[in-house]
Amino acid sequence: MSTLVSGRCQPHEISADYHRGLIEATPGSDVLAVLQEQRAWLQQVASAVSPDQVDQVHAPYGWTIRQVLAHCADAERVFGYRMLRYAAGDPTELPGWDENFYADSRFGLGNFEHLVSELDQLRQTNLLLLQRIEPQCWDHSGLAEGKRLSVRALAWLTAGHLRHHLVIVQQRLGQALP
Repeated sequence: MSTLVSGRCQPHEISADYHRGLIEATPGSDVLAVLQEQRAWLQQVASAVSPDQVDQVHAPYGWTIRQVLAHCADAERVFGYRMLRYAAGDPTELPGWDENFYADSRFGLGNFEHLVSELDQLRQTNLLLLQRIEPQCWDHSGLAEGKRLSVRALAWLTAGHLRHHLVIVQQRLGQALP
């Protein structure tokens, strides 16, 4: 492993192939830098979404852009909670969450600008958490829905998840990818 605690994770830190795919698709060598850089990318993508595009569904996708960003905020919150639990060494297996149910329920879509701000603030909160934990805590791991991840791998998954959705939104809008 890299001497940088927030460096790339090793294969043994990830038990699910889907997680591994999102992590491996995310460029960078320091997840803290990647997570921080994504804040600006989020603002750039969100500022290019016109009001008539926010609630439009682009086939083959079933969610609007508003639903996608609400989903990303929900995921950021869930991933942050898991990072907190794993870093603390909590051995309790965590349940999964049905992201489709949350998105389909449309329970908390609200104002688009507020949603973007919420997602950015959640990301900032997760960054602050990761910056304060002790270096050895990056190696702690936990189980959620039977899938094991280290704190480091979960941080990379958080970055990979948002990257995945921002790329799709940019493609839907015909924007050039970074």
